Amino acid sequence: MNTPVGNSSRFQEVLQDVYAVADAQCAVLIQGETGTGKEVIARCVHDFSPRRNGPFVALNCAALPAALLESELFGHERGAFTGAVTQTVGRFLSANGGTLFLDELGDMPLELQPKLLRVLQEQTFERLGSTRSIHADVRIVAATNQDLAQMVEDGRFRADLFYRLSVFPIQLPALRDRAEDIEALCNHFLKRVVAKAGKQHLVIPKELLDALERYHWPGNIRELQNFIERAVIVSSGSVLTPRAAEMRKLVETSGAGTRHTLLGVERDHILQILDKTSWIIGGPRGAAARLGLPRTTLISKMQRLGIERSGDIDIGRMALSGGARLNSSFA
Repeated sequence: MNTPVGNSSRFQEVLQDVYAVADAQCAVLIQGETGTGKEVIARCVHDFSPRRNGPFVALNCAALPAALLESELFGHERGAFTGAVTQTVGRFLSANGGTLFLDELGDMPLELQPKLLRVLQEQTFERLGSTRSIHADVRIVAATNQDLAQMVEDGRFRADLFYRLSVFPIQLPALRDRAEDIEALCNHFLKRVVAKAGKQHLVIPKELLDALERYHWPGNIRELQNFIERAVIVSSGSVLTPRAAEMRKLVETSGAGTRHTLLGVERDHILQILDKTSWIIGGPRGAAARLGLPRTTLISKMQRLGIERSGDIDIGRMALSGGARLNSSFA
């Protein structure tokens, strides 16, 4: 997700906060569950700020061990440690005149936090292996999915750094708390994924959309995006049709009413493919192959969904019977 999408009141409040703080020079702390789009909001803060023409540099604090994280942030001199064969400038200097986005801030080691605090207070730092102070005009936007206030109480995060960073906190709602934005998000991802995959336009059935809006989305927007990408890959007609396992997942968490409507979506999709294959089930050009299912699995699904038609053709079965046409696809 590269742009903010959503018209819900909860998300509009977030955007109002972004617009309000963008022109300021204070640090911003973005809080929210995993997958809620924290980097997207950080980029919005940058793009609407006077620093928009400067660099936007991102660093995940959880991705590196403490020693490497310090070097990555502040740079190092040649010979500062074993393997330091050249000088590096570090992310702070790379972000000079722009914004440094520190993701997963709660994972920053305690021993490194005082050095970050000093940069926030004085806009100066030293590279590893050097005593020369370097000035950097950088705005810090940090993000976390952890409760930093609780971490402060537990002694796992510095109180002074927490208060310095939380001048203007922005709390992102979970996707389940802004379900009215799911349709817009689905269309946004669908348009992008379809274009990238070179596929024709796909329609999201209302029954499927209703189920998506009822699902609790523990992985939030990232999980929804991945769901849409997988569904586009396996959809062979003009209707977005997720894999059977994905449908079951939605059914199991969305209640009996959703189960009924989703089974209807699955039935309609199978009928659509059967029509396209002239009701040929087996063989390389049959409906089973188009659906990515074993022939026996498709037949079982058809029986379960009440799809019956006398005179259906099953190439796979015809080959076994010497080419005789079956009276029924379930024979």
